[in-house]
Amino acid sequence: MRPTQALRGGAEVPLGRHNKYLGHWGNFGSYKQRGIITYSMSPNKQNPFAGAAHDAVFNTWRRFSKQVLYFAPPFVFFYYAMSWATERNHYLNSKEGRKEFADSE
Repeated sequence: MRPTQALRGGAEVPLGRHNKYLGHWGNFGSYKQRGIITYSMSPNKQNPFAGAAHDAVFNTWRRFSKQVLYFAPPFVFFYYAMSWATERNHYLNSKEGRKEFADSE
C-alpha cells in the first residue's frame, strides 16, 4: 500500500473533481481562508444582563400592544356570550323560567 492511500483512509475514498483528496469533514481541501479577523472580549469585562430587565418590560409591552387587537375582541365577545348563556340557563331552570316555558314542552 502506498502512503498516500493510507493518508486518504484506504483505496475506496473518493477523490474530488480534479483527482485531489477532499479531506475530512470541515476541511474539503480548499485553500486556507485568509483575511478573517475575529475580536473577543475578556469574560471579566462582559455584562450579559446589562439592561435585561428594562428591555424585558418594554419589549413585552411592545409585543403585547401589537397583538392585543388579534385576541381581545374574540375574547370579549365569547366572554359576554358565555355570561349571557349562563344567566339564561339559570333563568330557564328557575321557577319563573319553568313557569314561562312550561307549555312549550
